[in-house]
Amino acid sequence: MGGRLAAVSIDLDEVPNYFAIHGLAVPERSGAAASLSAVYDTALPRIAAFAASYGIPVTLFAIGRDLARPASAAALRALSDAGHAVENHSYTHRYDLSRLPRPAIAADVLLGAEAIAEAVGRRPTGFRAPGYTVSDALFDALDAVGVAFDSSVFPCPPYYAAKALAMGVQRAKGRGSAAILDTPRVLAAPRRPYRPGRPWYRRGGRRFVELPIQVTPGVRLPVTGTSVALAGPTGARWLARACAGEALVNLELHGMDFLDRGDGLEALAAYQPELRVPLGRRMEALGAFVEETARGGARFVRLDEAAGERGLVE
Repeated sequence: MGGRLAAVSIDLDEVPNYFAIHGLAVPERSGAAASLSAVYDTALPRIAAFAASYGIPVTLFAIGRDLARPASAAALRALSDAGHAVENHSYTHRYDLSRLPRPAIAADVLLGAEAIAEAVGRRPTGFRAPGYTVSDALFDALDAVGVAFDSSVFPCPPYYAAKALAMGVQRAKGRGSAAILDTPRVLAAPRRPYRPGRPWYRRGGRRFVELPIQVTPGVRLPVTGTSVALAGPTGARWLARACAGEALVNLELHGMDFLDRGDGLEALAAYQPELRVPLGRRMEALGAFVEETARGGARFVRLDEAAGERGLVE
């Protein structure tokens, strides 16, 4: 079909992952514990409504182990049946997945794919690594299991610096983090779709396509749910216009972007910047980005559709 493409993908990291990132204990009180499934129980219906209101498909990256909960699997199946894509975000969401031996990585990837296939009736063809962190061992495993695309590489200097600083501050305060810091070599990776080689941040001949997380041309500012929401509607439109020359605009969000502190997440509000912005304003900013991107001539597709588009890969 040709033309410019845009895709909205959403990582369905459940609430306990955020406590782990910030080195916090997961609440055990009954009221707080009820919010631990807020991504599937509360965010997913909002995601469906958002997609319907703008008439766009979304690509959902699910963690396999979360689908052992029947209500979560059923909610995901409903979106899949409505035409949205469900792809693999690993089985365990180990942030150090890329550092494991290749057989362990492949086993986790396969378990995630099987859990998704059982839940939604369709085997995923794409993958996104926990924490955006990849390696040659991970890409070897993805090649071996036959994925069609990966969408993990985030070559963004401001994000890398902010993450390094945040993790350093946490350590200074005596709090660890489940997250790990990627190699700075990620900053040398292409910002546009490419076929990886070895090393993974160079172009080469692997069978799958890499669809990097969106950054702006030039200074490579992040174009993600957090940055778009914090920019507000005016800033969101500016970010969309900054990406107007891209063959694919790959906007990556999280289920957390569709939640509010009033959804039982008061304990996280001091740590998650998006929770300090009212949900309505964040949705207005995300909507402004989608509208401006469409106004610029981009056609919204699922990531599996983008990966199969001829001429996308440089």
